[in-house]
Amino acid sequence: MSYEVVIGLEVHLQLKTRTKAFCGCSTEFGAEPNSQVCPVCLGFPGSLPVFNLTALDYGIKVALALNCTIQEHTKFDRKNYFYPDLPKAYQISQYDLPLSKNGHIDVELKQGPKRVGITRVHMEEDAGKLIHQDDYSCVDYNRTGIPLLEIVSEPDIRSPEEAYQYLVTLKSIIAYLDVSDCDMEKGSLRCDANISLRPAGQIELGTKTELKNLNSFKAVKDALNFEIMRQTQALDGGVKILQETRLWDEKVQQTISMRTKEGAQDYRYFPEPDLPEIKITQEKINEVKSSLPELPHEKMLRFTKEYGLSVYDAGILVYSKADASYAEECMKAYFSKDKKAVANWFNGALLSEANARNSSLSGLKVAAANLIELIGYVDREEISNLTAKVVLTEMIDTKKTAGTIIKEKSLIQISDTGALDKIARQIIEENPKSVADFKTGKNNALMFLVGQVMRKSGGKANPKVVQEVLKGRLTNA
Repeated sequence: MSYEVVIGLEVHLQLKTRTKAFCGCSTEFGAEPNSQVCPVCLGFPGSLPVFNLTALDYGIKVALALNCTIQEHTKFDRKNYFYPDLPKAYQISQYDLPLSKNGHIDVELKQGPKRVGITRVHMEEDAGKLIHQDDYSCVDYNRTGIPLLEIVSEPDIRSPEEAYQYLVTLKSIIAYLDVSDCDMEKGSLRCDANISLRPAGQIELGTKTELKNLNSFKAVKDALNFEIMRQTQALDGGVKILQETRLWDEKVQQTISMRTKEGAQDYRYFPEPDLPEIKITQEKINEVKSSLPELPHEKMLRFTKEYGLSVYDAGILVYSKADASYAEECMKAYFSKDKKAVANWFNGALLSEANARNSSLSGLKVAAANLIELIGYVDREEISNLTAKVVLTEMIDTKKTAGTIIKEKSLIQISDTGALDKIARQIIEENPKSVADFKTGKNNALMFLVGQVMRKSGGKANPKVVQEVLKGRLTNA
């Protein structure tokens, strides 16, 4: 039977406030275990929470960037469950009056843009961290109480690749807002995936499973691919899918059953008695909205209009706010109206260098003026593209300018036809068979002769000029 895949994602985002959601403890990462705790975040009897209003501003900022409707009235609730990393035995979260709801983001896919709905963005506190040893587990409560946003998507995603692109897009938007470092290795951004299968054409959703322990976007894609295979085999075999939580095991590349999935009734939600309801005024919303930067999708559309770039090229350039600023600085400095050459360098040689060095494009620290100088040498055909890539590598390694490196290594191409004609005559005399092949219509013979001239010149000959010189001599011979 043919099945349709239905995926919804729940992203948990740590906000980078200086202090925790309901107390004054530091949120700094990497401190000694259990050194950043107090009676409030440890849930001692008699301790009372006080809400961090910076977390509220950050939450509104994210919700607006995701096109959500901000609720005029919102409140906190107690979500009760007994985990060793929750010392209070409940989590302060939001249930029926979340911060915001009914949003969306547009995701660029190969087949075109797709709109994915956002069910809600709500505020809550983080739990602690379990550290598993050989035969026991330790608990670090430093993370307990750090402000979190939970971003819940609609079940609009139809494939692991769409899920991956949704997460990439979402992370890019959040990074632009500067409300979180989005570092999955630190646990600042975490994702749970809900997936179900239904027969093609059926409206009713299938039974979903929730996937946890997904510590990278690649892990999300891999776990979803495995789960599609597992559920397909089960349904084809007449086996009923259970609503459960499953863990992704990276080593064996498969999901493992953890527990049956709880519902809202299992958490016994009730209003948090120690925190008042929050009223969010239109003035507050307008204040936060005025602080929003130009977001990636908006910047991408502007780049296509102002600089004539394709959606693909612009999409790569705007993923990072710092990279987008760097790219725009370079495009403004480039002397030609056609900015495609700059985009090609960013999405080609620069991107290759960045990937090889595990760096961002802007992190390569190539000044805009120096990059434009290098592109100018190529445009004037004073050096070849291949030579320019070598120069770029040395620019990054030594911090020297393109002009300095080209001068030191005498890399300027030979374009003088007289000098190249002398070399071409010699190559023609030494390769009579290739000359004969060219005259019988074999174009590869010409490219062979060009290569021989390039070798003879030590790679400094201008290949375009070489071709013209050779064609002229061979045609008239």
